[in-house]
Amino acid sequence: MEDRDIIQLYWERSEEAIRETAGKYGGYCAAIIRRMLGDGRDVEECLEDTWLGAWNAMPPQRPRLLPPFLGRIARNTALDRFDYNTAQSRGGFSAVLDELAECVGGTPMEEDFNLRRLGEAISDYLEGLSPEMRRVFLRRYWYCDSVRETAMRYGFTQGKVKSLLHRARKGLRAYLIKEGYNL
Repeated sequence: MEDRDIIQLYWERSEEAIRETAGKYGGYCAAIIRRMLGDGRDVEECLEDTWLGAWNAMPPQRPRLLPPFLGRIARNTALDRFDYNTAQSRGGFSAVLDELAECVGGTPMEEDFNLRRLGEAISDYLEGLSPEMRRVFLRRYWYCDSVRETAMRYGFTQGKVKSLLHRARKGLRAYLIKEGYNL
């Protein structure tokens, strides 16, 4: 079924929308969730929450592209589960957060930053990167791919991926300081 037809099913409030979405995008969303949480115990529950999130968002939203729309919901659901799971201990997503901490670390971000403004600043920075560096950065920090997976995806060595990520983080830190963030 075409994405526009699936979206129309949501607008018609047909339960078939969820079945079609799960059939077409279940693997994609599960991969995002699994990369963030590191184990399969919570994947099914997060997927159900993703489908519910899509149901609640459409209408009023009518996404132009369904995969990134669902990916964002799945990622946010996994982040919520990660927060819940790590209330007592840190888990698999910690490595990605630790890497980014050198750019935006310090005292808790909620205290120091207007998060919307920070998100816009990071987006602006990413737009200025080469397409190669931007893809590597997003695969690591949005999709939570490992360095090895990213290297294999783009035919790079792991050393090249590490170097690109290091330069991107260093550049992000410098950009955020220039934008007035106290890091």
